[in-house]
Amino acid sequence: MPDPGPMPKGVARLAKSALDEDLGTGDVTSFALIDEDARCQAVLRSREEAVVACVQFAREVFSLLDVDLSFEQVVPDGETVAADGVVARIEGKARGVLAAERTALNFVGHYMGIATHTARFVAAVEGTKAQIYDTRKTTPLMREFEKYAVRAGGGTNHRMNLADAILIKDNHLAVVGQSPAEAVRRAKSRSRANVEVEVTTVEQAVAAARAGADIVMLDNFDPQGAARAVAALRTEYPAGRTGSPEIEISGGVTLENVRAYAEAGADRISTGAITHSAPSVDVTLDVSPAN
Repeated sequence: MPDPGPMPKGVARLAKSALDEDLGTGDVTSFALIDEDARCQAVLRSREEAVVACVQFAREVFSLLDVDLSFEQVVPDGETVAADGVVARIEGKARGVLAAERTALNFVGHYMGIATHTARFVAAVEGTKAQIYDTRKTTPLMREFEKYAVRAGGGTNHRMNLADAILIKDNHLAVVGQSPAEAVRRAKSRSRANVEVEVTTVEQAVAAARAGADIVMLDNFDPQGAARAVAALRTEYPAGRTGSPEIEISGGVTLENVRAYAEAGADRISTGAITHSAPSVDVTLDVSPAN
């Protein structure tokens, strides 16, 4: 199973803010119907086969309303849960469980959706050398967790923020009025950071590689054009040779065409779809009185 690594910091802060948003002045329904000392047990279940991610958010949300809550995660992050499978078991104060339910499910469904969608892309390129990368097209203030979910699905993180690497895009080129190759040389003269550059033609790709780009991004190529660019780059810069750039494909990548892009010979395929277009997984909470 993919190992997403340690959960990012900040779960408690984000969980509290989300719960405060949903609670308002309090859960008036539960207060009206349920005795203060009533307890319940609950099962967090996925209605569909999915990759588990960020269940820690559910633990945190429930625990905010019941510090003595019992929470057992049954399926670890990065593993697949079967349809109608149990993700976690909970026991605690009924009022707290019911008040936290929607916030917990919103978090878990969202992040499991990203992990599951990522896993579909990873499966689609299996057998090729291409790795699936995310982008910075993430929900503001939730990037670290969305990128964690990408890792849980077997994907790889691109830049976490603007300080991680130089990535020269079309708007940078528009401002400086330079070709991709000229921009690469300028960046290399001013920084020791890795330099990646977007190109839109085969000729630009080769020129950028000659200028010393560490990564050449083929932006909005179709699969056939990408294959031609990869062939041209690898003719001059064989893979594995010192100075050979990595080749990345980005723009217009979908689950339907990602295999064709992978077979074009790219090292990396980056797509914002795995974060900004991932459908939430349908998760539910089955609640019953405590034994």
